[in-house]
Amino acid sequence: MANRPRTSRQRAIAKAFTALVPMAPFADAEKIRSDALGATYRSLPPTIAVWLAAVAHIRHEHTEYEALLAEGYDRQAARHFVIDATNETLQQWQASRYLDPEGEEET
Repeated sequence: MANRPRTSRQRAIAKAFTALVPMAPFADAEKIRSDALGATYRSLPPTIAVWLAAVAHIRHEHTEYEALLAEGYDRQAARHFVIDATNETLQQWQASRYLDPEGEEET
């Protein structure tokens, strides 16, 4: 995505990304944009695709989520234990949304 977005979906993803996590580092931004454009999120609106891709990326790359899974925690428990770390990264990236520690819903 280093090039200028060409399709309307690419433009919408780029706009949603800027609104949701404007200060994400370039390497993270490229991965999140790429994931948001991928098949997993293709049927979702751009803002939801970017949000889910960003949270998943942060969880896997910037928290101990993978280590918790390797220790035998189920996904829900591992997600619970990394909410604070996920929100810290979102805060550093000046995100416009965060996860709610009570229900893992956005706030």
